[in-house]
Amino acid sequence: MRRFILITLIVLVAGAGWFGWHRFGPRPVAPPMAPEASQIDHILIEKSARRLTATLDGAIVMQADIALGFEPEGDKQQEGDGKTPLGMFKIDRRNPQSAYHLSLGIDYPKTEDIDRASLEGVDPGGDIFIHGQPNGVVGITLPGDWTAGCIALSNAEMARLWSLAPTGTTVEIRP
Repeated sequence: MRRFILITLIVLVAGAGWFGWHRFGPRPVAPPMAPEASQIDHILIEKSARRLTATLDGAIVMQADIALGFEPEGDKQQEGDGKTPLGMFKIDRRNPQSAYHLSLGIDYPKTEDIDRASLEGVDPGGDIFIHGQPNGVVGITLPGDWTAGCIALSNAEMARLWSLAPTGTTVEIRP
């Protein structure tokens, strides 16, 4: 009788463990956090999630909600289309005197953007920045997608990103 009870308990415990594993499965492992970092080497912009993630050697240093161009779907095609470009870029300039609270310029347009636009007889646009809120807007973050194709953060988040991102930092913009 004891043997029967012991076998029954083993089967129940094993079954519960199997059920729990298959029901809830292994949890995805989040990238490690590196909140004490003083510099980053990569900025990921996820347009559909409206999220910026700044990392150092793959560890997340900061994340922020963002606003995009007023027509955020798709890749930038020409000046004035309100789209934020897609692809791999670098921070190529810094402007502390921007019309927005700080700004980090990205190296758009690339040669292929210029060539494509030339074939289409349009201007590819330019002056794409990661920046804060318009100067003079105090204490609020503008809602929705309101830029002309840039990536906007709150002023506090922009100040932090400004301090972390040196010129040359990789900027990856995904759909």
